[in-house]
Amino acid sequence: MKIDGGRALIRSLEAEGVEVMFGLPGGAILPVYDPIIDSSIRHILVRHEQGAGHMAEGYAHATGRPGVVMVTSGPAATNVVTPLCDAYLDSVPLVCITGQVPYAAIGTDAFQECDTTGITMSVTKHNFLVSEAADIPQVIHDAFHIATTGRPGPVLVDIPKDIVDPNNPNSALDWYEPTGHALPGYHPQLDGDPADVAAAVDLLLASERPVIYAGGGILKARAAESLREFAELTNIHVVTTLMARGAFPDDHALALGMPGMHGNYTAVTAMQEADLLIALGSRFDDRVTGKVDGFAPDAKIIHVDIDPAELGKVRLAQAAITGDAKRVIDQLIAELRRRGESGADTSAWKAKLSGWQERYPLTYEQSEPGELLKPQYVVEQLRDHSPEDTIMTSGVGQHQMFASQYWTFRHPYTWVNSGGLGTMGFSIPAAIGAKVGMPDRTVWSIDGDGCFQMTAQELVTASMEKIPIKVALLNNAYLGMVRQWQEMFYEERFSEVHLSHDLPDYVGWAKSMGCEALRVESPEEVAPAIEKANDINDRPVVLEFRTDPREKVFPMVASGQTNSEIMVHPSQDQPGAS
Repeated sequence: MKIDGGRALIRSLEAEGVEVMFGLPGGAILPVYDPIIDSSIRHILVRHEQGAGHMAEGYAHATGRPGVVMVTSGPAATNVVTPLCDAYLDSVPLVCITGQVPYAAIGTDAFQECDTTGITMSVTKHNFLVSEAADIPQVIHDAFHIATTGRPGPVLVDIPKDIVDPNNPNSALDWYEPTGHALPGYHPQLDGDPADVAAAVDLLLASERPVIYAGGGILKARAAESLREFAELTNIHVVTTLMARGAFPDDHALALGMPGMHGNYTAVTAMQEADLLIALGSRFDDRVTGKVDGFAPDAKIIHVDIDPAELGKVRLAQAAITGDAKRVIDQLIAELRRRGESGADTSAWKAKLSGWQERYPLTYEQSEPGELLKPQYVVEQLRDHSPEDTIMTSGVGQHQMFASQYWTFRHPYTWVNSGGLGTMGFSIPAAIGAKVGMPDRTVWSIDGDGCFQMTAQELVTASMEKIPIKVALLNNAYLGMVRQWQEMFYEERFSEVHLSHDLPDYVGWAKSMGCEALRVESPEEVAPAIEKANDINDRPVVLEFRTDPREKVFPMVASGQTNSEIMVHPSQDQPGAS
């Protein structure tokens, strides 16, 4: 059956099970937008292409299915570079389709032409420039396979206009359904080598101070249940990185919480003083390790990762296992049971961990009457007055750290944030994508005023498309994390960091975009405002919380320091102080 390239593209997406895509039309991709009218795929029209990319990321985070983006050529393609890079660093499965000038015009500096595949080569898992309409079904089939297998990531497909234009003879093809993949060299290894698994178990049984270092790969592998089974079998405590929050329940007896630059004292110090780190789907990121030379100096390493390039990249492992996190964890469990073992005696270690937890809990000082709100208090109230399985997205900065610290994560796939790239403006579009993917769940976006001003226009998208997300805007009138660093390390020389509590008028702005909006300024108003927001499900809601700009995120490991030099809240005795 003859078909044109535009219809073949949409039919190919339907064949991959795509239910929703996020995009914005333009000249080079316009022929593909016509068949969308007759498609079963829901298209969500964004207000900026960056928003489309982050929405697709939020959708993928929440559902585990690949997010799909479609935009035109030139500036539209460059506008999705940030989400592509964000997805690449955080291993988020995306398929991004970009329009391109007609194939014969490539290289002539045609209107809205850019070298999209060249620009995105370093921030995608793979990309394609399609030269013939007949290749479209196979390329789309391959793109979804690459994006979702092995280490997930973004794949870009750049499509010249002439091969999707029904009025161009280059667009005609005989429709077919691809039956496989011819991808030489692409063979992700899913199962761990049995000898490596056995060596890992040997290390585990010999350890006295073990810690499970769970990274975002646990969630990508849908391995949360296996992680819990492994931890309970071995009775080993678990730290969950910023990208793994929710992979292990925070209220579990073996949970230590988040490690890293702003992790809690016990999680950071447990890793630092461990004699064995069982790294599962984690990559020894610099925000976790601090100064690498001084990180966990006495620890042997078991490192499990689907990407062999991560093994030995930062820290050499005594047992390095390439494989899918869930499958390898299940292999470790099976090997322990085959030996009739569960783990070593770590009773002394557990007592030490318990002592640290008691001495150095997360803490802050509540505001006095008439003072601005403390952001930690707002997060606690959101936690206590929202459904337990609420999905939370965050921007990047202080509010991101407060959200990860003070929310209690009991369920996987409920925390959506930008980790590796640290993209301000991520939260609101990501919340929209998450809500589209999980429409029956409450979705809160915790955002800062700096982040909010970058992508707030997507609240228009949420209003128009009837996507009732809820936004907790922590407005401290500053770029908060930058202010904290300038206060602590730049002698309080606050350079270009002050925004404004009153400009823009966030409540008025939100209302103009079709949202319900409310300003909250005192502690007694916080819980009622949150409960009101949770009861509104026919439009987006924005709550502006006026928060204290002097508040800092603690604990903290300063840049260039080792994790042994962690600073706790000023109200607590600093570790090592006499």
